[in-house]
Amino acid sequence: MKRRDFVKNTTLTALGASLIAPLESLADSPVTHLESDDLSLSAGLDNGYPLNFMAIGDWGRNGEYHQLEVAKQMGDWGKMHPNNFIVSVGDNIYPRGVASELDPQWHFSFESIYTAHSLQTDWYPVLGNHDYISEPEAQIRYSKISRRWNMPARYYTKEFSLGADKGKALLVMIDTQPIIYDLKDQQPEKQLAWINKTLAEASADVKWKIVVGHHPCYTVGPRAKNYDTLAIRKALTKMFEEHKVDVYLAGHDHSLQHLKPDGFTNYFISGAGSELTSVTSGIAYSKYQVSDNGFMYFSVSPEKLAVKTINYKGDVLYETMLNK
Repeated sequence: MKRRDFVKNTTLTALGASLIAPLESLADSPVTHLESDDLSLSAGLDNGYPLNFMAIGDWGRNGEYHQLEVAKQMGDWGKMHPNNFIVSVGDNIYPRGVASELDPQWHFSFESIYTAHSLQTDWYPVLGNHDYISEPEAQIRYSKISRRWNMPARYYTKEFSLGADKGKALLVMIDTQPIIYDLKDQQPEKQLAWINKTLAEASADVKWKIVVGHHPCYTVGPRAKNYDTLAIRKALTKMFEEHKVDVYLAGHDHSLQHLKPDGFTNYFISGAGSELTSVTSGIAYSKYQVSDNGFMYFSVSPEKLAVKTINYKGDVLYETMLNK
């Protein structure tokens, strides 16, 4: 398993963080970041799944709107259940992202909130629309400061072993903002070609394909018919069907949802890390929806992918199982 240096090449002053030496941007390297991690479960914890992770989105509000309570439940859950890493589906810092890798919001909305020992693990984030308002590259550079924040580029991949000779799970972490709004400086057509190529050329031993982005393709929240939802649906869903993507995990709507429209892919929204938005019941393709603060927990084996929805009180609100 890859080891990351705990000590970073930075110096912090007592009256606020300042870098003595300039940080080298991770964005200078190619956007893909493909590697295989052989994971082991936390000592004494084994639920029969070799890979487990939490997913949370739309969270960074200085602990308010139940962010702190959700963080506590994540810590408690991680103490009692195996957890290999945490996925953040974007809108990591409100209201305007961060101005730099030294922005105090890193302390007030991240480091001082997710303090439990079980949460001192790798976080794999993607960018959301609010993260674009100030300096999105700062969230990449923060990977040089925080041991647990791992964003090597605006889009990247991770592969995780499901056991010796039992296959892998592939996570494709994408940047939806430039795709929706055709941000030419970010070359959205290049990213779409990369997503297509990554999925098409996934190795034969990849058992599960999971794509993570901020904007949902489907939702029963207030953005169901918004331009951004319709635009990302048009850009991605055909590709997902063609390459048999098992899960698309998103946020943006501040709720917890499991959606299964016609086709192969299951769509999950885990955007309830702080402030909430409403949901609408009775939509045919919605298997579950709730406007409640919380997070999702994914457990993956070569044959099964289990998903649980846990709220800020620690209640398991919903469970589902995908089978191969």
